[in-house]
Amino acid sequence: MEEMKRAAVIGLGSMGWGAAISLLKAGFTVRGCDLRGDVLQKFAEAGGEACTTPAAAVGDVDVVLVYVINSSQVEDVVFGANGALETAKRSTVFLLCATMAPSATTAIAERLEAAGMLVIDAPVSGGHVRALAGEITVMASGSQEAFDRAAPTLDAISSKVFRLGDRPGAGSQVKMINQLLAGVHIAATAEAMTLAAKAGIDLKTVYDVIRVSAGSSWMFENRGEHIVSGDYSPRSAVNIFVKDLGIVTSEAEKAGALTPLAASALALFTEASKAGLGGEDDAAVAKILASKSGATLPGMEE
Repeated sequence: MEEMKRAAVIGLGSMGWGAAISLLKAGFTVRGCDLRGDVLQKFAEAGGEACTTPAAAVGDVDVVLVYVINSSQVEDVVFGANGALETAKRSTVFLLCATMAPSATTAIAERLEAAGMLVIDAPVSGGHVRALAGEITVMASGSQEAFDRAAPTLDAISSKVFRLGDRPGAGSQVKMINQLLAGVHIAATAEAMTLAAKAGIDLKTVYDVIRVSAGSSWMFENRGEHIVSGDYSPRSAVNIFVKDLGIVTSEAEKAGALTPLAASALALFTEASKAGLGGEDDAAVAKILASKSGATLPGMEE
């Protein structure tokens, strides 16, 4: 198999940027597309080819990685005006990396396959740092041909690829379960750190203790540090979990499954979004709990 070394990354947010940089490090020619001019300039300075539309980014590339936020945006950048499908050559592999409802992923994949494309349902996890290091986890499903053709790309961006089925949709199902846990763990972290602050415990101390104790989680270790430092610069925003936990609770209702913890976490993220914190780091849900508790967290003094 001839290795494919031309890729397009549509959406240079936290995770998409990491994937694009990892591909550049692996020797790929990478075209990046984003709405933000400053991000495109930064990408060009990093050695990538900056493009203002998906159609301009795709052209003769072999693999297209779609890293936008939701299914509506995926449909727009793929099928809309100046979308990727306008210029994609036949058998281009589309990696659908956005977190979407499984039914939406399946519908988009079917449209792409009908147009002669190959598709891998490829939601990712691991955070911005791991994305930059090419060490994300990919929860993937798709045909063997698609995996064979995308192998160099997947090797460049990930440390682990879970093959979850031969049809798109299975990857999104597993990502939904991951996001249920991630959202609940962030909400639990916010609750725990707010209680610590209200009880007068030094937050750095409680963070150092819990992160190496049984009560820890990956999200506590990562987001807890954000709360301790009062740094709510968005690595993953509150609004992302409004969307993702909305998918969880909606799909659970359809399946007849009870998800009370996910529903409670969703209510907290939704409240934070309505309070104007939607664009802040998802750990900012702690501010809502702190305000209601009469506690002050770092970063709330102003």
